[in-house]
Amino acid sequence: MTKTSLLLLFISLSHFSCNRHIAGKTKPTIIWQPSHQTDTGKDFSEAATCNGIVEGAMAYEPQSKEYKVWSLGKTQFHHADSGSNTKRLHTTDLIDGKISGYAYELEESNKKHPQVFIAVHNNGGTKRHAVWGYIHYGDKYEAANRELAARLIKVIAAVSGMENRGVLLDSTTGRNDYRCTASNKLSFYSLDENINTAPYRVLLEIGDNAASYDYLRNPANQKIMGEALKKELLAWIAENPALK
Repeated sequence: MTKTSLLLLFISLSHFSCNRHIAGKTKPTIIWQPSHQTDTGKDFSEAATCNGIVEGAMAYEPQSKEYKVWSLGKTQFHHADSGSNTKRLHTTDLIDGKISGYAYELEESNKKHPQVFIAVHNNGGTKRHAVWGYIHYGDKYEAANRELAARLIKVIAAVSGMENRGVLLDSTTGRNDYRCTASNKLSFYSLDENINTAPYRVLLEIGDNAASYDYLRNPANQKIMGEALKKELLAWIAENPALK
């Protein structure tokens, strides 16, 4: 092989390696956390409806580096199919030496070193066929997370006809007793930057388990909402310089 051929081969391999590196950087790791709660409504499984939405999102092309964290059915954890994201007993506490389902899910998520974390839940007791976005109070990504949550709930409202109730801080819910150790404010465990290492993390409350009962239980609707979420998430990622 001549020196010229060797040089051309080296340039070609270097270009291929560079392109692979760039391509890798454009595919951030995404974690989906569907609710594992099966006890939030009469004849209603929030775990089933939220998992249907997440499965619809993950199946939508193009697929990225995305994973689901879900404790449902894992009896080695306490509150694996129930419990609140805002209660210490259901999140941080050990019971009979067992960690919680939420703790397991966040441990699994952090192992993947994700850039984006999307938690999907259904609301209850609101009497509204609506969608809400929640973000964590006070960390440096609050503004970016607000934008992401706003975009995601906007597309859900568009495809479902749900009322868009906007983006709220987790510190404003007044729910239960889980507090962020940095701010000492009431928080969602899954959104706490001291628990969740993903910089971009939002929690969506999609529909109400009573007001949206029939709509949420329809698999076709779950698929439509999941695909809308994925499409908008990919658009947001493409526009976010920090993820390129």
